[in-house]
Amino acid sequence: MSDSWPRRRLLAILRGASEPLDAQQLARVTGQHVTTVRFHLDVLTRESLVRQFQQPPRGRGRPRIGYSAVQRSVSYQDLAQVLADQLGSDPRRRAEAAMAAGRAWGAKLDTLEQPIESLEDARSVIVGAMSELGFAPERESGPEPDDQALVRMTGCPLRELARTHSEVVCGVHMGLLREALDRNGAQDTVNVRLHPFVGPELCVARLEAVQDSLVPDPAAHPDAPTGAAEPRIAAATQSASRVGPQLRPADPQLRHGDPHVGKQSTNQR
Repeated sequence: MSDSWPRRRLLAILRGASEPLDAQQLARVTGQHVTTVRFHLDVLTRESLVRQFQQPPRGRGRPRIGYSAVQRSVSYQDLAQVLADQLGSDPRRRAEAAMAAGRAWGAKLDTLEQPIESLEDARSVIVGAMSELGFAPERESGPEPDDQALVRMTGCPLRELARTHSEVVCGVHMGLLREALDRNGAQDTVNVRLHPFVGPELCVARLEAVQDSLVPDPAAHPDAPTGAAEPRIAAATQSASRVGPQLRPADPQLRHGDPHVGKQSTNQR
């Protein structure tokens, strides 16, 4: 089809039409003989570029055949591949650019507005944001340290691209996670690390309280009342220690059975 200007013109007309057009209508628009138009339409139909529709006849006679262009869906996987290839050859710069893009993306999303006062609050924000984007996040069911919270993700929409461009895809996701936390008040109190491909279909986001940002657990003191609540995150101060977001391909502990990650999800795809 690409070497035929008449067929390219017919296809362009059909793509711009608001309803199916028949061969006679197309012949009037293009100035071609109707038999020639039908020949080109048959070729376009065989190539699955146009689709035929039966239309009511004008007056007496057989029903007319209308033609409409087949609308091609956008392949976001291919688009992401092209964009990833344009970020240069330096992996560090590619990751930095991707993280900046993820932050910009996260700033435009209507993420859950929830003040973060504990690691569980931070996890709820991340689970809510990633659920809307199709990552199928899960809370870790096993025991966890007081200063960590894990989110298991088994449904990355760009999993295949992440296998070849992990610094780009995972960098974007890291920026998005960081933005979601910062927007809800955890800029200086919660650090996030992303561990891609802990399993064949499993990535893990690890949330960590920044050093000295947790209020001591009253249960640790002799005079503590019973039923003490979980440790809360202290309000950020100028001296708070903050570790920047980190992207790690796979923590050895996670890959080889970290008890805080647990078993791989049974509903992986």
